[in-house]
Amino acid sequence: MNIINLLQASPSALMLSTGVLGLLVGSFLNVVIHRLPKMMEQDWGAQCREFLQLEDTGLKESKDNPYNLITPCSNCTQCQNPIAAYDNIPVLSYLFLRGKCRHCKTPISLRYPMIEILTAIFSVMVAWEFGLTWAMGAALILTWCLIALSMIDFDTQLLPDNITLPLLWLGLGLSLFSIFTDMQSSIIGAMAGYLSLWSIYHIFRLITGKEGMGYGDFKLFAVLGAWLGWQCLPIVILLSSLVGAVVGLSMIVLQGRDKNTPIPFGPYIAIAGWIYLIWGNEINHAYFQFFSF
Repeated sequence: MNIINLLQASPSALMLSTGVLGLLVGSFLNVVIHRLPKMMEQDWGAQCREFLQLEDTGLKESKDNPYNLITPCSNCTQCQNPIAAYDNIPVLSYLFLRGKCRHCKTPISLRYPMIEILTAIFSVMVAWEFGLTWAMGAALILTWCLIALSMIDFDTQLLPDNITLPLLWLGLGLSLFSIFTDMQSSIIGAMAGYLSLWSIYHIFRLITGKEGMGYGDFKLFAVLGAWLGWQCLPIVILLSSLVGAVVGLSMIVLQGRDKNTPIPFGPYIAIAGWIYLIWGNEINHAYFQFFSF
């Protein structure tokens, strides 16, 4: 029995292998979340220097010491010692090292193993919902990208085009095979997702003179429309608004956060979109049943 037949015949084997894969991907997502904003910053700086015709003194240094998702190797942010492969095993290394750097004993953020664990849990839930199918593979990609986008937006209030635009085109491409929705619903979903938030943004700015959200939110909403069809958009925006409102009010009341401090909206869109990905049929059924009275 080959590996494909084993995974098809044994749900437990599929769950286990997907969970292990999720841990490994979660470890890589930590790298993406940390490095991609810095890579974007470097790129913006180079573009600004080129536009202003300034000498790029850091060009040679950047060529000699490339900074991307592969190089340099991971190192401790405090003592700069490289992290060995055996100290980079998802979750297990954190537990073995008791959450501290092997060299300088600086505490390692609990966020790193938490992202690995959450990625594994969400991956297993996707495998449980879709089984060993093309839909499962596509849903895993969307899940992993939504995790990375949520954390980057939470840290920097940026939703990188490097992730959202490929996701948008992939969602439109999948509609050719009706993986999650048909092509017509996908195209309408992408257009409606972008233009709806774009319109709200400009109306809000005209009325208040403030910017209520960023263009990355428009693109992320368009991504979900392309993947899941225009039918998901009302429910996703309702769920994301409710969660965002509850979290925002909680932060103001419990933490004393300034109400004028901007709160990233991308994570709430991503959470709502992922919920719809997994339980969309059940949500639609409950929604229409509720409003049928």
